[in-house]
Amino acid sequence: MAADTSIASGVAGRYASALFDLAKEADALDSIAQDLKGLKAMLDDNSDLSDLVTSPLYSRDQQTTAMEAVLTSAGVQELTRNFVGVVTQNRRLFVISDIISAFAALLASHRGEMNAEVVSSRPLSDAQLDALRGTLANALHSDVVVETSVDETLLGGLIVRVGSRMIDSSLRTKLDNMQLAMKGVG
Repeated sequence: MAADTSIASGVAGRYASALFDLAKEADALDSIAQDLKGLKAMLDDNSDLSDLVTSPLYSRDQQTTAMEAVLTSAGVQELTRNFVGVVTQNRRLFVISDIISAFAALLASHRGEMNAEVVSSRPLSDAQLDALRGTLANALHSDVVVETSVDETLLGGLIVRVGSRMIDSSLRTKLDNMQLAMKGVG
């Protein structure tokens, strides 16, 4: 298997590794990655689609029909449609988000990059993203692909995850820690 075994563990990792190998063989790594990124965005933005994917109440046929329609309307490649079809037929659609994440990790490893997930209290500007990317690249001695998301409950600051490491400099966490410390004083 061409994939790194530490990345490709578990059900999601095995599926991601298989898709990675197929995409590499078809010289379609970038286009498959774009398809998966689009699918992840659809899952994040549409609660009905997310429910279809995660709920065991939908039959295999219902999930297959719905996913075929969604992927066809999104204009994804045949390899991506066929892969999601196999995942659906095998009743493993509930791990599709994990498969997408594992595929991204395999692709980053293949390219010599690292993935960093950054959660902020508000969207980061291009200048802030560039500065963060530069800081992470210097600290990790590697090219860094930054995926951002917004969590308004953080109040301020960032949460950065790179692999198994996490740096939480959010205001919410600092306030929680201060509250715990003050409980210990009184």
